[in-house]
Amino acid sequence: MARLKAAVLISGRGSNLQALIDACAASDFPAEIAIVVADRDDAPGLERARRSDIPVTTVARAARAGRADFESALDVVLRAAGAELICLAGFMRVLSAGFVESWGDRILNIHPSLLPAFPGLQSHERALEAGVRFSGCTVHFVRAGVDEGPILVQAAVPVLTNDTAGSLAERVLTAEHRLYPLALKLVAEGRARIVGRRVEIAAPVETASAMLNPSG
Repeated sequence: MARLKAAVLISGRGSNLQALIDACAASDFPAEIAIVVADRDDAPGLERARRSDIPVTTVARAARAGRADFESALDVVLRAAGAELICLAGFMRVLSAGFVESWGDRILNIHPSLLPAFPGLQSHERALEAGVRFSGCTVHFVRAGVDEGPILVQAAVPVLTNDTAGSLAERVLTAEHRLYPLALKLVAEGRARIVGRRVEIAAPVETASAMLNPSG
């Protein structure tokens, strides 16, 4: 059975990229990474891909006349690589509505909060300010709005009394590294179907138990 060809877009160190690389290294995983694209020549994550013999390229935003030119060049690279799905992994560019629509329901993003809470930047700081007892991360199908779109999978982590934005970020990032490969697997297996504003998962493994924080 052919494996789904995914492209991973990065801007930074690529820790979620590494989680996807590790998952795709398994012979029975239903997806492979066809190309890694960065919007910066110095993105550290590019070296992670090179070490795994994954094709890499850079489409530098600074070298383009504007967003339309940048996205046009990006689109050419992705289609030439045979990408069937785009995974945004710390990609610090907001994609236009036109680009998103041209890749209809074939772009995933991971965000460090339990969306729809705390979209955008400084999610951990805002979660602590709000006094929430749980935070987490979300993988969703991308829409034109920032961190908007049907939610595919989520992971929750407790917020501890002495947490800082940094310590909470570390706990959430650990969950992200488990969550993104799961999301890619569900899509690659054809088990995720968008119905209206929701995602239906075929044969999901769910739990009805409550998680309490603090527990007593």
